Amino acid sequence: MKRQLEIAGARLSHGRSALGICAIATLLSGCGGSQPPIVASGAMRQSPSVTAPESAALSHLTPHHATSSYAVLYRFRGAHFADGAAPYASLINVNGTLYGTTFYGGDKIVKEGLGTVFSVTPSGTEKVLYSFGHGSFDPYWPMASLVNVKGTLYDTTSAGGVYGNGTVFSVTTTGTEKVLHSFAGGADGAGAEASLVNVKGTLYGTTSAGGANGVGTVFSVTTTGTEQVLHSFAGGSDGGRPHAALINVSGTLYGTTNSGGGSGCGGYGCGTVFSVTTTGAEKVLYSFAGGSDGDGPQAGLINVSGTLYGTTVYGGANGDGTVFSISTTGTEKVLYSFAGGSDGANPYAALINVSGTLYGTTVYGGANGDGTVYSISTTGTEKVLYSFAGGSDGDNPQAGLISVSGTLYGTTLGGGRRPWCSRYRCGTVFALTP
Repeated sequence: MKRQLEIAGARLSHGRSALGICAIATLLSGCGGSQPPIVASGAMRQSPSVTAPESAALSHLTPHHATSSYAVLYRFRGAHFADGAAPYASLINVNGTLYGTTFYGGDKIVKEGLGTVFSVTPSGTEKVLYSFGHGSFDPYWPMASLVNVKGTLYDTTSAGGVYGNGTVFSVTTTGTEKVLHSFAGGADGAGAEASLVNVKGTLYGTTSAGGANGVGTVFSVTTTGTEQVLHSFAGGSDGGRPHAALINVSGTLYGTTNSGGGSGCGGYGCGTVFSVTTTGAEKVLYSFAGGSDGDGPQAGLINVSGTLYGTTVYGGANGDGTVFSISTTGTEKVLYSFAGGSDGANPYAALINVSGTLYGTTVYGGANGDGTVYSISTTGTEKVLYSFAGGSDGDNPQAGLISVSGTLYGTTLGGGRRPWCSRYRCGTVFALTP
């Protein structure tokens, strides 16, 4: 399996470790194995806005797949700069403007910024709405995409807050941020990596650690900050370490765990698909078996006409990950096994559905080994649409895509504007018309 430890946020080989923020920070910035300190106390404040259009990149078309039109809309400067760096998460569209988060960058109040919320227009004008880490209890290190609830954006951070274990926060489109809940660790959960889902005005999410058994939770939180743990994963056959967002299908939530479900994959289990009600009744629908069946789902699911579709990072016929389908009663089928090389490898991101065709990204593989954008039918016919070239072109997309008026938008974790942008420290926003 290619470079398993190089991508921040990956589980550490088959160790199925907890969130591993220290490892993530080390991979992204060379933090030397120690978590950056929580910032000294002080009032939370909005960061100054930074606007930097990247219009020169708009004419760049892929040389790899001429049928797809590709453009870099914005190149982040790096972890030491105010505009952000290392976007893990998918973008969201709010009235024609795209919003997202970066893991690093923003106001430099420690060695490297602790992340941002930003907006970017489809023409490439980027603006920082908020820089994390101001004040001793402010969130930092966001890894998830935002969710829009009546014009206010909600999300999670993997660290920071009162206890240092991550938060749920809100932010307006003009940059006013508020911490709604600080995870306390222990039974309350810790390390929220996944975005939230809105069900009738209540938000639901997962933590990758904490809970009664230390391997993650499902929780609910109101938009005013009242939080409740609905389910604590038990590991083993129950699954553990959920990194992905939940989806709502007719009032029942569905998700994946990265480990557990059985004794395979080095004894840690190969991951599960589960359902959970909004009152916390959880059921394992499927346990991955590793090998050709797939191993280690990192992303959430999507619902297409009552059938769920997802990805596994590893496993499949070639060990480079899979696309699978599963019914809401647990009947699973591997639709496609990535072959590595020019085909792509290791899909970390969830799929999206555009008029019956599914689209996604792989972290590795493609013509240059730097990741791909691909399409796949619901019957398993896959096509590489674009191969990232690294450098200023971007590389290693960890996030999924969104579709706006027929154009796909996404982010890359690596690559970027400056010559000193080593991998995983800058990143890009891109557009692709299939």
